[in-house]
Amino acid sequence: MAKKVIPIQAAHAPRGAPAAPFEGGALQDTLGRPMRDLRISVTDRCNFRCVYCMPREVFDANYKFLPHEAILSFEEIRRLAGVFAGLGVKKIRLTGGEPLVRRDLQRLVAMLSELPAEITLTTNGSLLAKQAKALAQAGLDRVTVSLDSLDEATFRAMNDADFPVAKVVEGIEAAAAAGLGPVKINMVVKRGINDAGIVQMAERWRGSGGRPAPYILRFIEYMDVGSTNGWRMDDVIPSAEIVRRISERWPLEPAQANYAGEVAERWRYLDGAGEIGVISSVTQAFCSSCNRMRLSTDGSLFTCLFGQSGHDLKSLLRAGASDDELRNEIAAVWRGRGDRYSEIRTAQTAKAKKIEMSYIGG
Repeated sequence: MAKKVIPIQAAHAPRGAPAAPFEGGALQDTLGRPMRDLRISVTDRCNFRCVYCMPREVFDANYKFLPHEAILSFEEIRRLAGVFAGLGVKKIRLTGGEPLVRRDLQRLVAMLSELPAEITLTTNGSLLAKQAKALAQAGLDRVTVSLDSLDEATFRAMNDADFPVAKVVEGIEAAAAAGLGPVKINMVVKRGINDAGIVQMAERWRGSGGRPAPYILRFIEYMDVGSTNGWRMDDVIPSAEIVRRISERWPLEPAQANYAGEVAERWRYLDGAGEIGVISSVTQAFCSSCNRMRLSTDGSLFTCLFGQSGHDLKSLLRAGASDDELRNEIAAVWRGRGDRYSEIRTAQTAKAKKIEMSYIGG
């Protein structure tokens, strides 16, 4: 049985003296990377127990999730998001856990939609069919849905919640109909588990009639996120192999990135039936262009998906800090950032204890 993780309430780095005033200008970290994206985990809970994220033997009936009073309120999230927008953040992604299990999430979306930033959401799709229209009306721009297989038995085994594929597909189609497109569909590929379905997934989400579909399928290399998923390099299917498998059936060509720091490498079908993306954090590290911050469910700021500790913003917030003080703190964290985990990953670093993805968001 896997070891229990440390309580996430203890995942904060201690605060020192107040941060120096931020005097404006371009905000860059120690490697010259700008801050562009903010990912906000609105809950550490999820109704799935995906084996690569929240394995049931760890996240069982006895697992202690955060109590309600410990998590950031919608008003606190909105205030912090406003400070981030003032520092240059252009895209805000709501994540989890499973964000749609947080009650009245459309209210938070409406609050965030007032900011000069794109508002997106990542979900497992289980509750999306019921909520897609309300989320779109509240101001959500786009949605990304995790779907690891179209094979019923494989999908149920991977989500470990006996949840059917058809319900997720229904949610994806509802999101597209509500205008939350192009809907991005993320498939985490694990060798010997679901890689046999790569071409099947590509076929299902390709366009038809020579027109691009309102969907973009993206393949994600299986990563050593957190400390509970039993990651091994042997389980990784390199993105180059994924592209090769699909291109043998439908030829692909490289496409330019939409913007600097885009996570997925884009590939376009030569027959005009849309595109796919590959996220190669293991075999082709993109740390040099990483421009993301992550705000945990309880207000801790992380500078890397593979982080071991965060910076406590909630205590500042609830102690009455001004927006200027929050801005100074966030700017200081980013200016001191030097993370490049995927570039230095080894078998030993992969075994280091890291904060779980369900806590800081994927």
